[in-house]
Amino acid sequence: MLLRPTRRGILRASSALGLAAALPAPAIAQAWPSKPIRIIVGFPAGGLTDTFARAYGELLSQRLGQPVIVENKAGASGAIAAEQVKNAAPDGHTLMWTISTTMIMNKVLFKKLPYDPDKDFVLISWMDAGHLPTIVNAALPIRNLAELAAYARANKTSLGTYGAGSYSHVAIAELNKHFNLNMEAVHYRGEAPMWQDVSSGAVAGGSGSYAAAAPLLQGGRARAIAVPTRTRMRKLPDVPTFHEQGATSVGFVVRGFIGLVGPAGMPDPVVQRLSDLMVEAGKTERIQKILDTFGIDQAAQDRRFFENIIKTEGPIWLDLVRGLGLEPQ
Repeated sequence: MLLRPTRRGILRASSALGLAAALPAPAIAQAWPSKPIRIIVGFPAGGLTDTFARAYGELLSQRLGQPVIVENKAGASGAIAAEQVKNAAPDGHTLMWTISTTMIMNKVLFKKLPYDPDKDFVLISWMDAGHLPTIVNAALPIRNLAELAAYARANKTSLGTYGAGSYSHVAIAELNKHFNLNMEAVHYRGEAPMWQDVSSGAVAGGSGSYAAAAPLLQGGRARAIAVPTRTRMRKLPDVPTFHEQGATSVGFVVRGFIGLVGPAGMPDPVVQRLSDLMVEAGKTERIQKILDTFGIDQAAQDRRFFENIIKTEGPIWLDLVRGLGLEPQ
């Protein structure tokens, strides 16, 4: 049933908005939220981004006393969701759960975007997308990066990626550069078909999330040989990092992320309140269990951490993706 607003209702809403604008900053945070909060997710239901949006969203609802509704608006590497949130009222009732591709790499991957990642959003909370280990078919004589390089010099070698311009694509390019190899990048639509081909031996290996590759690793069909970032994974403590194996490219330490953002112009007290709640939620037993399941070692961080990541690692990501020589769509 469609309820049409009455003239009295419109006047009442306008009066409330005027009153809110006149409130001091602490009072704005106390008055918000005044209605359900929508979190737009730019990717399909069931994936990592969606899982975290729903888990954190439920905890935010409990603390704020308003429903948090998660809506999936998949397509164009998150651009469809980004355009919708960009155009939403900046009152803290419409937010976006997104990833580093939408906020950074799309600048290179698309000729034109319907949003400006740098100007149209306010950063709220950063979450690690997790280590993305490089994994090979267990039947191959490869247990580390040196053995991968030796194998690739003696054999035509293909490695899978879960998408052109993704971290897994960058990893292959950086390995080729470091070891002077010519391994082929085979692009898939997501991780599932990539790992199927790693398991069958159609490709020698690939890079992706621990959770998606776990059945292969636990079943002995695949072997992890290196993890990015400077520290080892808690889930794979015996697998050395790229840096430990002499592969010191910055491409092996930059971090992919999941992030909570809102439309530019949101009241700063509301942004800060959300940022604080996200950090608090990340410490809960429920979120910690999800992190463990996905092999992620770091929970939600605050807005300042997010801003610093964009400032320091964003330009690095752009250079890495430009180096892939992809034709913008």
